[in-house]
Amino acid sequence: MKQVTALQLFRDVANKPRSRLLGLDVGDKYVGLALSDFNNQIASPFSVLVRKKSNIALMASDFECLISQYSLKGFVIGIPFDRHRVSADAVQVKAFINDLSSTKKLQGIPYTYWNERFTSKNVELFLKPLDLYHPYHSKTMLDKFAAVGILQGYLDYANRKVKLETE
Repeated sequence: MKQVTALQLFRDVANKPRSRLLGLDVGDKYVGLALSDFNNQIASPFSVLVRKKSNIALMASDFECLISQYSLKGFVIGIPFDRHRVSADAVQVKAFINDLSSTKKLQGIPYTYWNERFTSKNVELFLKPLDLYHPYHSKTMLDKFAAVGILQGYLDYANRKVKLETE
């Protein structure tokens, strides 16, 4: 895996036909996933992976399968940015990416970090009125839609920037 800037990732993907991005909301227990369309305009909820320290090689294999099956060309990974201090959540996300990288299964896959502050909280407020009965369903739904918020925020920003550059 190789970290690139937000706009570099978008430019690289935009120049490849039928290319998509995967948004990740990395949590303690789950990794929520969102998938972009082929035009990289719209993010949709996709899936949730169970996260354990002992299954990082299995997760890397899952990502390998997703990359080939869905024409993925990069990852947008949510991370809470705080200008004044490094949060424990940010350290946890970076450790997860380092663990994935250390498996050597995702070599060359570009990724960028995107600010996810308040994404989960916004989704939680949105989903609360739905009154989902089983806690597992509400948690996994929260993780998927948080990933959508991360990826959609990134896509909106990148599309706007690229459009302004061409005008």
